[in-house]
Amino acid sequence: MVPILFLEVDTEDEKLVKEHFPDARMMEGVLSGKTLIDACKDAGIVSCFIHTHFTKDILEQLPSLKLLCTRSVGYDHIDLGACKDRGITVCNVPDYGSHVIAEHVFALLLSTLRHIPEADKKVESGTFDYHGLRGIALRGKTIGIIGTGKIGRKVAQIAHGFGMKILATDQCRTMDIVDLLGVRYVSLEELLRQSDIITLHVPDTKETEHMIDSAAFALMKNDVVLVNTARGSLIDSAALLESLKNGKVSNALLDVLEHEKNFAENKELIAHPGVVATPHIAFYADDSMRNMFLDTFASIEQWMKNEKPEHVVHPLNVVCDLPSIQKS
Repeated sequence: MVPILFLEVDTEDEKLVKEHFPDARMMEGVLSGKTLIDACKDAGIVSCFIHTHFTKDILEQLPSLKLLCTRSVGYDHIDLGACKDRGITVCNVPDYGSHVIAEHVFALLLSTLRHIPEADKKVESGTFDYHGLRGIALRGKTIGIIGTGKIGRKVAQIAHGFGMKILATDQCRTMDIVDLLGVRYVSLEELLRQSDIITLHVPDTKETEHMIDSAAFALMKNDVVLVNTARGSLIDSAALLESLKNGKVSNALLDVLEHEKNFAENKELIAHPGVVATPHIAFYADDSMRNMFLDTFASIEQWMKNEKPEHVVHPLNVVCDLPSIQKS
């Protein structure tokens, strides 16, 4: 049997891996450099997550590697060109759980706007009193969804269930959500001006970096709520902090941060009373983690049967000739 190695495996998921591949090796932490090479040097199949980077230099020192499966949608941590040159098949998990990320958007919104943490602390302290805890209802509010891919569409479905007015902006319109959910596609500027709540669901690209900056905040309503479960680079952190201080933004609900690798730079932002931050856990739920592994198992099993795995990575041939979602 081809040696199989699973990297970045949490303790909770070890049993699932063993049930499918009893002889597979598993490692919990994130590896790099020589440590990564030593761990993978005899493996014909490696499954990783987003934090382990397979660069050209690393791949050149892994002659046994034939199948590389990342348990993620994205694959920018893998040098696809180097894999192609070396005959390494690369697979991903196209949709392990867009619904759990959308659910986290509303977990952040509901817990914050209905003052759940403060209410819990109040009761724990022995004060059973609702004063000072008046919440904000979602029904009738306007939510602006920037990016209507799989996650953005799930957010629209949930928002529709709450009776919200839904604006969206993207380079491509998904007509199903227009027809079924009443979503109205508008320009980015109009979305920023009209939304009570703004939620981000676009990738990290040169075009989207700091798309929410001081100029964008100036367009927004006073007391707007901003949610980011996508990528920290989408928001100019300094501009966000200033907008929190001057009252333009009432709450910033952040599952991602611009300076995640240099946490000290986030200190003042996350300490602001209007900020709720979670450590990139929107994806981290029972459904999503199970789906990540099951899709990966399927790719490995298909490859071992000399079949082409269903989820082989093929970089998309995308022509972006519609109006950009980037600010003008």
